[in-house]
Amino acid sequence: MSGHKPSPLAVDIRRVAAEAGVSIATVSRVLNNPSRVSPQTRERVLEIATRLGYRPNPNGKRLRKGRAETIGLVIPSPPGRFADSFFLELLAGLGEGLSDAGLDLLVATCPPGTEELGCYRRLVEGKRVDGLVVARTRRYDERIAYLLAQNIPFVSHGRSDLISTPYPYLDVDGQQGFYMATQHLLHLGHRNIAFIGAPRELNFATHRLAGYRQAMLEAGIPIRPEWLLEGDLSENSGYQLAQILLAPPEMPTAILCANDLMALGVLRALRERGLKGGREVSVIGYDDIPQAQYTDPPLSTVHQPFRDTGKRLVEMLLARLGGAPVSALQEVWVPELVLRGSDGPPQP
Repeated sequence: MSGHKPSPLAVDIRRVAAEAGVSIATVSRVLNNPSRVSPQTRERVLEIATRLGYRPNPNGKRLRKGRAETIGLVIPSPPGRFADSFFLELLAGLGEGLSDAGLDLLVATCPPGTEELGCYRRLVEGKRVDGLVVARTRRYDERIAYLLAQNIPFVSHGRSDLISTPYPYLDVDGQQGFYMATQHLLHLGHRNIAFIGAPRELNFATHRLAGYRQAMLEAGIPIRPEWLLEGDLSENSGYQLAQILLAPPEMPTAILCANDLMALGVLRALRERGLKGGREVSVIGYDDIPQAQYTDPPLSTVHQPFRDTGKRLVEMLLARLGGAPVSALQEVWVPELVLRGSDGPPQP
């Protein structure tokens, strides 16, 4: 039909070269290094390419550059846990930052452990990504050790305290966050404060527990071992552990949870017993996921700026790709305590 442009997928560089009466190499130079081609030839080739609807093959362009133009993120997610709001919010921030930079994001999910490290190997040794973001770091993180050994650019969201070689990271100070949260509860008059922590191999678990311990120690209040529990970061975990904390003969007047999902489970357990968060038992979480605003009562929590964090991680990774030194790419941000309705003074 007259005036119809062929589909871009149906037009390759050979067709453009044939129509223009030039070699394929000349067309390639027009598209990639136009200064090496005469203005007349350049204009003719571009006019024909536009008329035919030609679009360069992005994969071929990437191969010529020796770059994938893609950043990788491996989510350490057990089966059925991909919908963790922590990762969804981080993904949103990373996606925005990479879109602004004209790069793609490759997301893979693997159970934590050996299989996860294999996923990193496939991405790195298969040259499928130019760099990586490491999420939810561990005290000794084999992923970071592997990436350092491979000398591939990366930045981690969180620190790994037992890795001695310098590496780029952006962390939110979990120790300061839970120090502030515990101090707040102490100022309200709480003395019986329980703590539901994260799995101990996760680096942030150590920091958040340290903040709780620091505030309790400074206040001269002993920590009761039976009120120091460890969950798996799921809502169900918080719910199950709350059953232990709320059992007779004595229950705490406040519960700190190492993430918001476990705090949501605690609030559910309270409701089932006819108790209300912020009245009979105060509850404070960590992360400030979107659901925290809509619980009953709205959840008090320690805020992590996920969108800003994701964008900054992209900036840092691009800087690393550009040769910036590691020493300039290590940041620890101060968190914010967000008080809503789930905390209050202990009942007399």
